[in-house]
Amino acid sequence: MGIDFVIEKFILVIALFAISLLIAMYSTYAERKVAAFLQDRLGPDRAGPFGILQPLADGVKMFMKEEIIPANANKWLFMVGPGLAMLCACIGTAVIPWGQDMMVGDRLVKLQVTDINVGLLYIFGVISLGVYGVMIGGWASNNKYSLLSAIRAASQNISYEIAMGLSIIALLLVTNSLSLREIVAQQHGWHWNVIYQPLGFIIFMVCAFAETNRAPFDLPECEAELNGGYHMEYSSMKLGFYLFAEYINMFVSSTVMAALYFGGYNYPGMDYMATVLGPTWAPLFGTLIFFLKIFAFIFFFMWVRWTIPRFRYDQLMNLGWKGLIPLAIANIVITGIVIAIVNKF
Repeated sequence: MGIDFVIEKFILVIALFAISLLIAMYSTYAERKVAAFLQDRLGPDRAGPFGILQPLADGVKMFMKEEIIPANANKWLFMVGPGLAMLCACIGTAVIPWGQDMMVGDRLVKLQVTDINVGLLYIFGVISLGVYGVMIGGWASNNKYSLLSAIRAASQNISYEIAMGLSIIALLLVTNSLSLREIVAQQHGWHWNVIYQPLGFIIFMVCAFAETNRAPFDLPECEAELNGGYHMEYSSMKLGFYLFAEYINMFVSSTVMAALYFGGYNYPGMDYMATVLGPTWAPLFGTLIFFLKIFAFIFFFMWVRWTIPRFRYDQLMNLGWKGLIPLAIANIVITGIVIAIVNKF
């Protein structure tokens, strides 16, 4: 392992970290603008042209707010909770292939931090750990409403992780791989997995809404019966970490859906573009296409939030256990039968 390799990966890690924070920061701006558009109003328009500096103003406000820790809280865990939520949100991008290998001078650079043969399991592991940040924060606050909200979040995540995992099993039957790099490479051009697994994609997408606590599945945060939610006792940047983690999770979920089902950096006509743009610019163009797909999913997350009313908690659990899990199992059976028939004939 040479110093060039270490520098290359270090630059990629810093770039991904910065991009994740930037997208999360401006997702708050985009969400307010999308909400304004759907509700026929303006949204932020005072801080900078078209309100473009509003996220910076909000960030300064969060930094300048007074830091309060409740007297009866577990102070160490109270600080660990938002940090763990933020950490788990940020490290999910490590196994995502952002583009084809590109030439920089005479060096071949991989646009991926690391390619492990169980990359998909890594993503699920990181997603599973993320709920610990919510649980720890709710419990450490020593507030019964926060604890109840944290329990809601944990049961919601556990329930929908089962259906999400089952939807992925059907995809694995098609791809025969757990490596995200290989799964994306198999979708070269327009051979996207959503064509072969439409039901699996729908199940995965619904579960992604629940895993990220986005409306209509935002049950852990509710002012009506929880006085706010698991972060009710938090202020300043600790609260900011929880809010940022939600938007980074939305970005990571959109990235995973675009990579698994919509080809990632693949697009129709990419072989022709490779001959036109060359080995340096063609991979970057594919990365641009990848980000356009991600932004489309982020917009869809926001669109759904301001369109569909939230579920009751019993409806949430019924959908997960009685709706999505049986559908995911049926999808596995149907996929296995179709693959067996195709292989036989």
